[in-house]
Amino acid sequence: MTNIHLNKILILDFGSQYTQLIARRVREIGVYCELLPYDIGDDFIKDFNPKGIILSGGPDAVTLDNSAKAPNIVFELGVPVLGICYGMQTMATQLGGQAISADKHEYGFAQIKCEDNQCYLLSELRDDTHNITKHALLDVWMSHGIKVSALPEGFKLIASTDNCAIAGFADEKKHYYGLQFHPEVTHTKQGKHILERFVVGICRCEKKWTTDNIIANLIQNLKKQIGKSNVLLGLSGGVDSSVVAALLHQAIGAQLTCVFVDNGLLRLNEGDEVMQTFANNMGVKVIRANAQKKFYDALSNEDKPEAKRKIIGHAFIEVFEQEARKLDNIKFLAQGTIYPDVIESAGAVSGKAKVIKSHHNVGGLPKELKFKLVEPLKELFKDEVRQIGVKLGIPAHILYRHPFPGPGLGVRILGQVKQEYAGILRLADAIFIQELYNHNLYNKVNQAFSVFLPIKSVGVTGDERRYDYVIALRAVETIDFMTARWARLPYDFLDFVSNRIINEIPRISRVVYDVSGKPPATIEWE
Repeated sequence: MTNIHLNKILILDFGSQYTQLIARRVREIGVYCELLPYDIGDDFIKDFNPKGIILSGGPDAVTLDNSAKAPNIVFELGVPVLGICYGMQTMATQLGGQAISADKHEYGFAQIKCEDNQCYLLSELRDDTHNITKHALLDVWMSHGIKVSALPEGFKLIASTDNCAIAGFADEKKHYYGLQFHPEVTHTKQGKHILERFVVGICRCEKKWTTDNIIANLIQNLKKQIGKSNVLLGLSGGVDSSVVAALLHQAIGAQLTCVFVDNGLLRLNEGDEVMQTFANNMGVKVIRANAQKKFYDALSNEDKPEAKRKIIGHAFIEVFEQEARKLDNIKFLAQGTIYPDVIESAGAVSGKAKVIKSHHNVGGLPKELKFKLVEPLKELFKDEVRQIGVKLGIPAHILYRHPFPGPGLGVRILGQVKQEYAGILRLADAIFIQELYNHNLYNKVNQAFSVFLPIKSVGVTGDERRYDYVIALRAVETIDFMTARWARLPYDFLDFVSNRIINEIPRISRVVYDVSGKPPATIEWE
């Protein structure tokens, strides 16, 4: 079997908002990589045995005395190193160069001029194909207020801009490279080619990280880990748990039992769809736990968002535990943990990230159940999980539908959650999503949903006065969900959806559209 971890790149994270994008781009090239805090420790870096190291960007100022620095071992291993933005600046200062505060900051689009010295990393790449100049020009994305002012000994200039005399440098004997711009973002048009030249051409990594190889490795590892034992999985119907269910079913068949907790906070007909897809079509053993009353009762007197999340999480664990105790010989508990979850749990970089909202899974089960964890997706990003799902035959409407919060409609109903409110919201949301599909808009936005507002508004239906609830529609465009802008959906479309919702759902008198970006708003309302 192919060793998909043999060739690997280590990415040291200095806190950039784009760091996970670097890892995703390296994976897309076909090479395994891991993302770790810059201060992970010399022994770990040495034992990791990377074929190359990438130093990410970050918010720190390299000109400060206590600024973050790359571990010295990075420059002692004899492997290629690529510094991006802050990573370039700290590489320069640590190796004897200098950096200063820039007179003119650069945030956003910029054009770099490639120098004539033909550095392999940038040679023969250009975006100015319609108006070719002496020096090749590349369209890139900048984000910096500090710039390298003097090169370390042995380095040469490979790129510059009008505002940044040293936008790229290289010591090709040692295979050290620095780029002030961000090759990992899509705005840098040649970014993937640049990263591929570093990872494959300079680091000599083979492209072993492919969907087929990943699936083969996962199935073999699952068989080895589980043996003849039985496995329990909490199946939500979301992307991650669905792919885990399909993987385990292929690896161990009847040894898998799934518990689907129907909490009454799901989308319209979602419970029936989960049972149809997995139990009826794929032959997976699924137990449907109908616990709607339990969840509504637990939420009856609570209106605070964070408290609602915790109530839903605790109720889920209680129901899941009850179902687990009914089963015999369960040794393993499977979870849909993915790589971003691992990164966040590890508190990458500083561990100082503030909690915006809590999440829940089945991690709070009593220890006396003595389950061992199975987390087959913990090395994978969401896009990689989806690609595996396609290969395993999971329907596209499950794999590629918009994100849905773990607490479900419980955090899309503002304030107190009632069964009546959930029923109204389900119908409104179904209309909104259905019409996005009908008008070929669903895949042009990254997340869309409806929100129930527990306030009443005066309206007119026919000749009668109506005094009923308000529905807010939300649709956003985003790359990484860390920032987002509200989607500019056509007015005619919004008019059509609003009319359908008000005309077809008796308890709604008004529909509004959310035009808040993230930041300052969050994508979800609670």
